[in-house]
Amino acid sequence: MSEAATRPTAHATALLASLDPLLREWLPRQRWFAGKGRPISAFEPVAVTELLPRSSPAGLLHLLVRIRQPIVPAQDAPLDAAAAERPGDCYQLLIGVRRTLPPQLASALIGHVTEGPLAGQTVYEALHDPRLSALLLERLRMPGRHGVLRFERDMSAGIPSGLTPRPLAAEQSNSSIVYGDTFILKLFRRVVPGVNPDLEIPLHLARQGCARVPAPAAWFLADLTSGAATTDEACGLGVLQPYLAGAEDGWELALRRLDKGEDFTGEARALGRATAEVHAALAAALPTVTLGRVQVERVADAMAQRLAAAAQAVPALRPYAPGLLTAFEALADLGGEGQSWTAQRVHGDLHLGQCLRSPDGHWSIIDFEGEPARPLAERRMPQPPVRDVAGMLRSFDYAACTGEPWAAEWAADCRAAYCVGYADVAGLDPRTDPVLLRAHETDKAVYEVLYEARHRPDWLAVPLAAARRLAGDGSADAAL
Repeated sequence: MSEAATRPTAHATALLASLDPLLREWLPRQRWFAGKGRPISAFEPVAVTELLPRSSPAGLLHLLVRIRQPIVPAQDAPLDAAAAERPGDCYQLLIGVRRTLPPQLASALIGHVTEGPLAGQTVYEALHDPRLSALLLERLRMPGRHGVLRFERDMSAGIPSGLTPRPLAAEQSNSSIVYGDTFILKLFRRVVPGVNPDLEIPLHLARQGCARVPAPAAWFLADLTSGAATTDEACGLGVLQPYLAGAEDGWELALRRLDKGEDFTGEARALGRATAEVHAALAAALPTVTLGRVQVERVADAMAQRLAAAAQAVPALRPYAPGLLTAFEALADLGGEGQSWTAQRVHGDLHLGQCLRSPDGHWSIIDFEGEPARPLAERRMPQPPVRDVAGMLRSFDYAACTGEPWAAEWAADCRAAYCVGYADVAGLDPRTDPVLLRAHETDKAVYEVLYEARHRPDWLAVPLAAARRLAGDGSADAAL
């Protein structure tokens, strides 16, 4: 999203300027805003689209806004002038506009505009307004363009009108609206050029007939460069998929079973089969690559660099760093000896919370966006499938550590059952490649240490326990 590509109009600039003081206060309070803890220095319009005119009883503005914030350098790292001037994150905002806000929308208030094109108007989070949320569904039902926005749909998917919308409160990095317990619209808040994997991957899986992932019924994008004509060139903004009514979140289900002392290995094995089915469909739908010596060494080196950075930031990790490093050195050594691996598109952030179990026992996998903090190009890179396996193994450990005492045997049983289920479909147990599995599980644990230290210090002991295990004997199946 370069400056030249977007060329915001004078009207868009003036409109955003009128919202500026309100957004400075409102944005940092949103759960999906990634720039918390740093002041906002400027807002820059990327695109402003009136989906419903402000002259209507309730107007709807669609904004793509770049946020400028000062970059805080790492400790002892100088910040050069070029880095300080890098463009900030771009966010998707849907702003409702009314003269007065009815009482039922009071919690959605952003503020009252006093200057500029919106002077005298009240602006609010549009997703809480059923009328405006319903308008979004109507736009998705009828493919076409509206300004820079492009609405598309699978014409074989029946999308009825009049479905009652309700926003979900549990989202973190994005926002979702459920329509009549039939569809769910996921809106990507922090957006970058290129299709979001959470649209791209489900589309490919649907074409493969993979029943493990809800198939997109409709989606919308923004064409932000002159001549942008394909999905790959556009900026993905949202995807409408079937809503799995009555489905249980895998994380909550695991915790409930654990709390009751009930077995979870049957579900873990079923999850392993579901994961392998998705991997097989992705390998059939999208290109695979071979990781040879050079590529394996690069992967191992990147893992080692992440370990060094995490150990510098989290002192509690330092005693385990030498032992953890051996996991990456062993991977590089195998690559140097001529060992190669196949890489493909994967989920990228697989854990129990990304899995839903329907009342009939069918497991679905959702949220293919990957780790949102990573660059889009990195999230779309082929990876060894064991990366997803490692993420799920770590998730079983996390579940086992929610109670007192930690349920080490429960986690070990679930981890083993998951790998057996994976082998049921893939024909190969991930544990038969211990060096590759240990490297990826170690890399995931290092990521978790850094995340917990920054965001949830009370949870830091969980990934540190994994670091201690993985640094000790190198076994991916040892006790917690």
